[in-house]
Amino acid sequence: MYAIEINNLTKTYGNSRGITDISFNIEEGEIFGFIGPNGAGKSTTIRTLLSLIYPTSGSAKIFGKDCVQFAPEIKKEIGYLPSEVFYYDNMKVMDLLKYSASFYKKDCTKRIIELAEVMDLDLTKKIDDLSLGNKKKVGIVQGLLHEPKLIILDEPTSGLDPLMQQRFFDLLEEENKKGATILFSSHILSEVQRLCDRVAIIKEGKIVTVEKISTLQENNYKRFKIDSQNGVEPNFFNMQGVNNIEIKGKTISFIFKGNINKVLKKIAEIEIENLWIEEPDLEEIFLHYYEKEA
Repeated sequence: MYAIEINNLTKTYGNSRGITDISFNIEEGEIFGFIGPNGAGKSTTIRTLLSLIYPTSGSAKIFGKDCVQFAPEIKKEIGYLPSEVFYYDNMKVMDLLKYSASFYKKDCTKRIIELAEVMDLDLTKKIDDLSLGNKKKVGIVQGLLHEPKLIILDEPTSGLDPLMQQRFFDLLEEENKKGATILFSSHILSEVQRLCDRVAIIKEGKIVTVEKISTLQENNYKRFKIDSQNGVEPNFFNMQGVNNIEIKGKTISFIFKGNINKVLKKIAEIEIENLWIEEPDLEEIFLHYYEKEA
């Protein structure tokens, strides 16, 4: 059984874009990345999944149950951190978290204290007195306090300093080891690259690709940088598999996907002073996907 099944999910808002025909599945126990620039449709997909908004067409299931039909039941199994968190300003942090825990009808006090310690969160302060980063920490503790089977995170690290981000990632990895499935939505590739097994790339409300992180980085992509003696014509490397060409003086750089022998034969036609062949980072591959789609 999948933790999440999304089939042809579409949400339209009059003339403005929502999401169109979104489909992907997430295995139980997986850390799955959902990535795309701001405004690509990540939050709309997540809110539809949580039945905070309803789909125009298509369907989604969580642990085999329809998201709309079984919404109240499913929510007990989910920890959700929205991209922006808003609270009752006058409440103390502990009171707010105990109030949240009351919805799950179990005593989460011990767990709240443990999580607050990890995230360095002062439970005695009023919400109103907290910085943006500390409000984010409240959201993290709130999302994890009932030990959910599925954790859905929408841009979770905004507002957290690098040390807290590291602690938060460690915390997520621990929850995953205990069996939790995680959907991690972000526009920051390095985060997804660090945590996730697979990733869905979304652009303008549509899924561009669903890939294993390892496949995205695998040998089929290489970054070339060549220092030539005499420079080359702008269209010299116009061949299949060559993307993102940049020519600066006598230096040529590009990303190549395909049979490496073909590009090496082409390079052998010019007098070179130096040559670098590297693994591209996910950021460059991601841009390549976007350009390819465009």
